[in-house]
Amino acid sequence: MMNKSELRFTKPAIRILENEHRYLSYLMEEWHAIVLLFEREKMSLEEGRRQLDKLRTQITNFMKPLKKHTDKEDRYFLPLLGNYIGLEQGPIVGIQEEHREIDGYIGHFLHYTEGNTDLLSLGEIQAAVKDAGEAFEVLTVHFMKEENVLFEMAETQITEADHKKLSEKLNTLIT
Repeated sequence: MMNKSELRFTKPAIRILENEHRYLSYLMEEWHAIVLLFEREKMSLEEGRRQLDKLRTQITNFMKPLKKHTDKEDRYFLPLLGNYIGLEQGPIVGIQEEHREIDGYIGHFLHYTEGNTDLLSLGEIQAAVKDAGEAFEVLTVHFMKEENVLFEMAETQITEADHKKLSEKLNTLIT
């Protein structure tokens, strides 16, 4: 049985993306713990504001590596894979839509929580935190789809020469 720290794919380019998923998932778990606090515990307005500030900081920090990762996918990986499986319909279209959906949930959360959080009611805080929870859910499923569908296809369908070129382009830090 494979443990969570082992990488599943063999091609260096795909391993880079898979490893980035692991790192992003680790960061997501940290901020998702705060989302779960809001779902499971009744908290005071003061505690809600304190937790919101912490959540906002963690999500803001998370967005930097997430953006670098999705930019690499959108710029290099998806177009290359699209040359093999098509770009107009199928799994790539769905993945690109999910990138926009994730940006939407996180953008909505960040927009409604920017500025002075002392002006937000507990209900407004809880509504904003729901967007962060939705982003977590979409991201979790999104990573699974990429790994179980797109990465599998890429491993078997992309030529060795294209894998090598892709690896060179993807071999950059997201942190």
